[in-house]
Amino acid sequence: MREISRKIISTITAIVCLSSATVLAQTSNLELSVSQAKQYALDHNRTMLNANLEVKKAEAERWQTIATMLPQVNGAFDYQNYCGYQMALMGYNVPMNPSGSLGFTASLALSGAQVVSATLGTIAMDMAKITNDQTEQDITTQVRTVYMSILVMERTVKLLDSSLLNLQNLYSITDNSVKAGAAEQTDADQLSIQVSTMRNSINSSKRSLEMLYNSLRLQLGVGVDVDIKLTDDIDKILNPNEAEKLLEHRFDITKNFDYQLLQKNSLLTKRQITLSAMEYVPSLSVFYQYSYKTYFGKAEGMNMTPPNMVGLTLSVPIWSSGAKANKVIASKLAYMSLENTVAQTEDALRIQDKQLRYNLTSALEDYENQRANIDVSKRVFESIGRKYEYGTASSLDLTTASTNLLTAQSNYIQALMTLLNAQIELEKLLNL
Repeated sequence: MREISRKIISTITAIVCLSSATVLAQTSNLELSVSQAKQYALDHNRTMLNANLEVKKAEAERWQTIATMLPQVNGAFDYQNYCGYQMALMGYNVPMNPSGSLGFTASLALSGAQVVSATLGTIAMDMAKITNDQTEQDITTQVRTVYMSILVMERTVKLLDSSLLNLQNLYSITDNSVKAGAAEQTDADQLSIQVSTMRNSINSSKRSLEMLYNSLRLQLGVGVDVDIKLTDDIDKILNPNEAEKLLEHRFDITKNFDYQLLQKNSLLTKRQITLSAMEYVPSLSVFYQYSYKTYFGKAEGMNMTPPNMVGLTLSVPIWSSGAKANKVIASKLAYMSLENTVAQTEDALRIQDKQLRYNLTSALEDYENQRANIDVSKRVFESIGRKYEYGTASSLDLTTASTNLLTAQSNYIQALMTLLNAQIELEKLLNL
């Protein structure tokens, strides 16, 4: 029986361990397309989570201001015991019996400053929402940029691996020729150096690739031990035709988040003028107080607390020696200054739109040129390689062709990244 119990426990333990391992495997591996990576970052990125909290915080602060204009009710309980003391009054001893009182106070205060502050809270909440949307745009843009950079770097490694394989084959042929006395040792040495240089470039690219994966993990909000697999291909994402269509989109400055924030900030500054002027407006406060006092069944002593009381206060500002007037003037000057900033920003954004369109157009032209150049350089290298095998090309020709191919590959990768960045920057400005 004990043996059976031990077997059951062992079986259950094995199942639990297997389940735990399965869950761990599921959580430590991510396969993501570009769109999935964006959504995952929006759900888990800590900067995004903080931006969402800021929106809720701004809404809570707005309601906090509104609540000051609504009725306030407070309750209080008071207990007093004079420890048998009797007060002498006109020849009589008046007992100060223990007493307790229960009171409620309802009050309402209203001023122009409170009303304006509530509108300021609404504007602040709108700004928090715009900032939240801008943060979302920034994060998705960063995720997309890093995602594409990883794909580009992986393509770079493949190109370098292909070049390394060709150089290793040529080195093997040259080394055999040297052993047979048909080639110079210097030719083999030159190729050996090229092979080592290529290996170093590949290793450096792989280290850069790991850094990019770590950057993506940071944007996604996952641990460094999580293995990420990208499911999209660079050729699927990079579409020159889509980039050309992007140039046809008209720039609507009102959709730009920076401009929206500046507009809201301008409105906020304008409301500050009204808030300063509200110090000239009277403020009104009213209250009602109910109080019940008991002596716990003993003789009632001196009770000077009325059970019901109503009060009203109207505060009218009369003279502040120019402090209020100068505060209004300062608010107006701040608004005028911000309006100049808005106009300047609008001009700068329109200039940026033209510049980014120019950058994208140039990037498209350079990409097409470098893509054709790498094909030509590859064919030239392969042709020189075949001639070198048959002894009709020198090692210098081969070295030159290899260097040209590496340069063409580097220029192609650079043109590819420039095109991707130019497209992303214009899309961000247009808020697409």
